Amino acid sequence: MEARLDKWLWAARIFKTRSTAADACKNGRITMSGVKQKASKMIKEGDIVEVRKPPITYSFKVLKAIQNRVGAKLVPEVLENVTAKEQLELLEMNRISGFVGRARGTGRPTKKERRELDDFIQPAFYGDFDFDFDDEDDDDESFMLLED
Repeated sequence: MEARLDKWLWAARIFKTRSTAADACKNGRITMSGVKQKASKMIKEGDIVEVRKPPITYSFKVLKAIQNRVGAKLVPEVLENVTAKEQLELLEMNRISGFVGRARGTGRPTKKERRELDDFIQPAFYGDFDFDFDDEDDDDESFMLLED
């Protein structure tokens, strides 16, 4: 039994949609024996399909050439993961390293840093006070108003 490569990649749940599987073939991320393959390539049982999903290249052995999508529990009947040990170690190293973060002071400010910057740049609101102490006449008038 044979199946189209893009259909098999979708049916075996390697890609979420058939169009993304076809795009991966078109962009040269799907190979067989080191040769880039078209989405229309007919595959059969026993073929080894290599899928490059950065940072590693997965290798799958075709156990069944299916054209209809199967449930996640049935995937082991359809393919066998024969990815090289070095590739899996590389994937594990990427998972362990994870997101380290950014050095303080680089990149965009966090919300907290942004609020601190805004507080520093914009003075606090003091209300509707008149801080003009130079005019002594104005001060005398205000006292006179208070006395009335």
